[in-house]
Amino acid sequence: MIQVDARGLLCPLPVIELAKAAKGAAPGTELTVTCTDVAARLDVPAWARMTGHTFVGEKETDGGAFALTVRLS
Repeated sequence: MIQVDARGLLCPLPVIELAKAAKGAAPGTELTVTCTDVAARLDVPAWARMTGHTFVGEKETDGGAFALTVRLS
């Protein structure tokens, strides 16, 4: 699993950081982006759908952040 810390970053930076981390990663790899920007709750699943990956889900974390996980295809 690859972790991306995008806390404090505003749209579209969480998705950009997630896409950077996905480059070169093997299919089946799960990437989790931890962020505080609520727009990412829509942007990350949309990015997964548009790029052919699977949005696995969302969990709330400490400090009001949330973790969004994508599995690469």
